[in-house]
Amino acid sequence: MRLPLAAAALAAALPVAGSAYAEDGPFSANIALVSDYAFRGISQTDERPALQGGFDYAHASGLYAGVWGSNVSWLADAADDVRNSLEVDLYAGYAGEAGAIGYDVGLLQYYYPGSYGPLYRAGAEKPHTLEAYLGLSWELLSFKYSHSLTDLFGYTDSDGSQYYELGAEHDLGSGFILTAHAGYSDIRGQDNYTDWKVGVNKEYGGFDFGLHYVNTDLNGVDEAEERVVFSIARSF
Repeated sequence: MRLPLAAAALAAALPVAGSAYAEDGPFSANIALVSDYAFRGISQTDERPALQGGFDYAHASGLYAGVWGSNVSWLADAADDVRNSLEVDLYAGYAGEAGAIGYDVGLLQYYYPGSYGPLYRAGAEKPHTLEAYLGLSWELLSFKYSHSLTDLFGYTDSDGSQYYELGAEHDLGSGFILTAHAGYSDIRGQDNYTDWKVGVNKEYGGFDFGLHYVNTDLNGVDEAEERVVFSIARSF
């Protein structure tokens, strides 16, 4: 089942913003191949693979900026007159530490280049979205709060929508890292929902391999049903 346009707008992409200053210089890059691009529990690619990558600049002061991109299909899947297959995210912020607590604050712009049909020309909101975020971390735990400063991914009058997420990781030994995530989407004028993810990461030969179970409590949306996602990534 295809997502209707309004429900599909939930599916947008988010890199993990907030880069640490690299010892060998302020510039870094990353590339990844995933079996399904899941953002906030919902597939962006109709459960098909995605190629993703980005570039980051992180200053020793804590200031950082970056760009990240991925192929997507949710807009074109939802409307035949939309031509879009790419998401580009631009972000900038400041990260630092206060004692044992790490913090990260910034802005993230989601942008979906392409052509949009008569519905959009008649005044429908385009999916481009600007969010502000605040992240906190302690030991192996993390929390992040995101607040939309524009309408969220095309929902009318949805500015001010919020997303809360908790994360944790645990070293299992032998290079295996257990990871867990829970998120809650509070979308103005729409049904709210919860998503979660649990799995393992393993670094081998300079690559990071991941295997995760992803699910949500949304009913009747194929792209939000339970599934297992495999990933392979490398940073430079």
